[in-house]
Amino acid sequence: MSTDLDPVTPAAPTQTPTEAPPKAGRRAWLGLAVLAMPTLLLSLDISVLYLALPALSADLGVTSTQQLWISDIYSFMIAGFLVVMGSLGDRVGRRKLLLAGGAAFAACSALAAYASSPEMLIVSRALLGIAGATLMPSTMALIRTLFPDPAQMAVALSIWFSCFMGGMTIGPLVGGVLLEHFWWGSAFLLGVPVMVLLLVLGPVLLPEHREDTAPGRLDLASAGLCVAAILPVIYGLKEIARDGVSIGAVVAMAAGLALGVAFVRRQRRLADPLLDLRLFANRRFTVSLTAFLLTGVVMAGVSFAAAQYMQLVLGLSPLEAGLWLIPSNVAMVAATLIAPRLLQRHQAADLLAGGLAVSGAGLLLLTLAGTDSLGLQVTAMTVAAAGIGVPMAVVTNLILAAAPPERAGSAASLSETAGEFGIALGIASLGSVTIAVYSGRVGELLPAGTPSSLTAAAQESLAAVTSADGAGAAVLEAARTAFTSGFNVVGGIGGAVLLLVAVVARLALREK
Repeated sequence: MSTDLDPVTPAAPTQTPTEAPPKAGRRAWLGLAVLAMPTLLLSLDISVLYLALPALSADLGVTSTQQLWISDIYSFMIAGFLVVMGSLGDRVGRRKLLLAGGAAFAACSALAAYASSPEMLIVSRALLGIAGATLMPSTMALIRTLFPDPAQMAVALSIWFSCFMGGMTIGPLVGGVLLEHFWWGSAFLLGVPVMVLLLVLGPVLLPEHREDTAPGRLDLASAGLCVAAILPVIYGLKEIARDGVSIGAVVAMAAGLALGVAFVRRQRRLADPLLDLRLFANRRFTVSLTAFLLTGVVMAGVSFAAAQYMQLVLGLSPLEAGLWLIPSNVAMVAATLIAPRLLQRHQAADLLAGGLAVSGAGLLLLTLAGTDSLGLQVTAMTVAAAGIGVPMAVVTNLILAAAPPERAGSAASLSETAGEFGIALGIASLGSVTIAVYSGRVGELLPAGTPSSLTAAAQESLAAVTSADGAGAAVLEAARTAFTSGFNVVGGIGGAVLLLVAVVARLALREK
């Protein structure tokens, strides 16, 4: 197994130092189209569920607690199993794992579509998450195999990332059409034909990746520790984001962190660990992964606050809010697609810092938002998304390029795991900031003589006062102004963090 973790660009396993990397042909690009299908599906599956949730809840008699599990269990399982599946793909073969995961995803999609009880739907969603965890690291690792040339790999990764964002963009539209003409299960059946195509075309167009050295056996104890460490941390973060800090959430996170320490210690002792910690000795890998995590924290937290702002302050419906998010998603896709061309002319460190600076400046515009600033909000989020598109493509490329070929699956899984943690941590942390600022201001803004019941509702949340009986215009305006203040603060924090990450990443990654 290679121990060279320092090269900036990837090299094919049989390539000598003086040879130029071979160029990929038409077959590789057709293979990329095959890999784009499950990537598009995963993001579609997330966004479509939100629209299907009311219909399936009414049909199956889902309780509020069960509804939360139906929504969350999928992302829990993906986050918990990403590292395990990335390492497993490095051992048994990435194409083999991708096809097995695709078949399982199709079967679980059908199971979810025809679920006859909330419990059956929750179990099928959990199985879908485990199957989904095989797809992302396998597709990213196979892209490295298909495109050994660094310039072509950058283009391929940009297209791959654009497909993921494209799924988030068209998800509300596809979901709306399906739910208008069919029953809620049709949203889950989207996965079946896509995975059937993957199973048919994958063996023909996708290569299997084999290293010269025989991979070691998967350490089941490490796999168990990895899952047991990640799941309670993600659970705790989501609980804090939803209900605030609680003893249960803190205990879950502490238990997860303790198991994480045990996992790291075990990896250091193993000759062939589940996760090769030497990856983190590479400065480019570590800086890129950290930038990816922090960017995810900021964008997830600000996007969460923005969605609440559009619905609770501006009064938009969920579908209307989703449609107003399309400009920012399109901007991110466009920026991602031009990243490879920019990489041919500029250093990765410059593009990373420049894009983060633009995105940070966009978020700082949110500090100017008022209670009726839809245009400003959409403009700010679109600028932020356009700015973040190039750095995300660059960082994904740097993470894969910095890892040895035999650890491409593990590197890809770490990238995806960082993304999942970023989303959960961003919503929990910046969501808490929004609530704290709102709670601190709403009492000052409520008009004198507000009934105690309305005061209590207003101090609980903006959603509570919006739905409370007898809430007059003055009370609603006070609550909306207080929430907007929290939104302003979150935008300012997010912008400042991205500007700081831009400076640090530029200094850490600059060529000596």
